[in-house]
Amino acid sequence: MMSQPSTLGALNDSGWRDRSVKDELRENFVARVRGGGELFPGIVGYEETVIPALERAILAGHDIILLGERGQAKTRLIRALVSLLDEEIPVVAGCEVNDSPQRPICAHCRALVGEKGEATPIAWLARNRRYAEKLATPDTSVADLIGDVDPIRVAEGRYLSDELTIHYGLVPRTHRGIFSVNELPDLPERIQVALLNILEERDVQIRGYNVRLPLDLLLVASANPEDYTNRGRIISPLKDRFGSEVRTHYPQETGHEIEIMHQEAKPSVAGVPVVVPPFIAETLAEFTHHLRRSPHVNQRSGVSVRFSIGGLESVIASAVRRAVRTGEAEAVPRVSDFPGVIRSSMGRVEFESFEEGREAEILEQLARKAILDVFRRRLSGFDFSGLLARFEEGMEVDTGDLVAAPELLKQAGDVPGASGLLKRLGVNGESPALVASALEFALEGLHLSRRLNKEQTATGARYEA
Repeated sequence: MMSQPSTLGALNDSGWRDRSVKDELRENFVARVRGGGELFPGIVGYEETVIPALERAILAGHDIILLGERGQAKTRLIRALVSLLDEEIPVVAGCEVNDSPQRPICAHCRALVGEKGEATPIAWLARNRRYAEKLATPDTSVADLIGDVDPIRVAEGRYLSDELTIHYGLVPRTHRGIFSVNELPDLPERIQVALLNILEERDVQIRGYNVRLPLDLLLVASANPEDYTNRGRIISPLKDRFGSEVRTHYPQETGHEIEIMHQEAKPSVAGVPVVVPPFIAETLAEFTHHLRRSPHVNQRSGVSVRFSIGGLESVIASAVRRAVRTGEAEAVPRVSDFPGVIRSSMGRVEFESFEEGREAEILEQLARKAILDVFRRRLSGFDFSGLLARFEEGMEVDTGDLVAAPELLKQAGDVPGASGLLKRLGVNGESPALVASALEFALEGLHLSRRLNKEQTATGARYEA
């Protein structure tokens, strides 16, 4: 609007139509789909599974619970729902619970509208202020969520029976918005009971007051499926009141994992150009997928997408460190950067209790398996006879995370079939750092294929016949 109404009378004259939150979400969802707009930007790999279920829940007008292991974008999905709200809505100016001027629910606003009528002042509330989020913790109280008596207001002379002595909690303050409870099973059962009326009768009860606040909101919760049944539990009446249950999952394809990694990884040091070869990102994604299938890893806990993202950030950081210390023009991650990834990622994976003490060994084994899988996928059938002959003639190549690309390439000299190798790995030969990364990947693959020997050295490793 060029000029937004500032009183109830002007709002009525403007033709404003007050809608419930769920009607607002439904109608805006339909309008966006018909307009070809993107519903959940930044969400990858859920197009055929999670997003259709979420769309059905929105159209049905259901309160929603999202079930999935850690790092499955549950919170991001919930926050994306905010974009389906109107950009701004009118509220009674100064109201604690974002009351609609056309249908006030709190005592203060009812009295104000009754007194001033069409002269009631209104304000405009942005969509980002219509979302509230609470992480469920054992110390969460009913007062935090619903509200309690405000002793200051009582001290000002009001009677305890006066509704105006109530200090509203997070849920009433999200009236006409979206309220999210993360990790719902961690909420004590006696506190979960306080949400029953909100989900069904859409009202709140505070300290025995004879007051009814018919709240208008969408309640969305998230939970880990394991917590859902074991560590914590959602009481049965509360589960029954959620209209839709949506199950999330980890990326099912390495391509989706790679897309998420590149999307979420933080940029590296300014002033140092970074190029990540496709086979390096593919290996990191393959590594994560091996962890998710490994019997040595606690699959009830899961291996978060943050593991892949953190791994990419770590290899980039290692490459930047090498570029800064050796004077290389650009930072390109190599296989020799992977040991640092393993060491920095130990805390992100939970192992089965009987594997205690073998964590690093298991990670190293799975990392080698990931490298070998990508090597076979990209370089299966490639003729390495020329390169292997060079090693048979006595060539040795020393590498490590601080060995500069020119130094590595100087040791190898002219590699037979280099252009074909680079093409198969998806890189060009214009950058020495990219060529060095491709060569080192090929050498590691040949070692894991039992065609080259690899000896650990003080500064890294040596490849030899």
